[in-house]
Amino acid sequence: MSKITPAWSLYLIRTAKHSLYTGITTDVERRFAEHQAGGVKAAKALKGKGPLLLEFHVLVGGQSTALKLEYKVKRLAKAKKEGLIQGVIKLEELYPELMQNQPLLPIEPMN
Repeated sequence: MSKITPAWSLYLIRTAKHSLYTGITTDVERRFAEHQAGGVKAAKALKGKGPLLLEFHVLVGGQSTALKLEYKVKRLAKAKKEGLIQGVIKLEELYPELMQNQPLLPIEPMN
C-alpha cells in the first residue's frame, strides 16, 4: 500500500506592524487559524503581533522543496518578499533550480 504524500505550501503572513513571516504547511487554512488564535501551536514570532493577514501562499510540491524554499525566502530582503506578494517576482524566477518539475499553483487570498 503506497503512502500519499501531501502537497506543501509556502506562505507569507503580514503582522499589524507590517513585518512579514514566512512558513510552510500542508494546510494553509488550518495553520493560519493556529497563528491567529495565538495558542501553543502558533509561531512565537507571531504571538501578540495581530491582527494577522495572510498575504501570499502557493503550493510548492513536496516537503523537501518546501523546506528549501522557506529557508531561502526567509533570507530575502523585504522588498523581494513584497514583490512575491504583488506578483511582480515569481518563485520560479528566483529559484529555478528548486522549481524544476514543480507546478506552482497560486491560491486565492484567504483572510
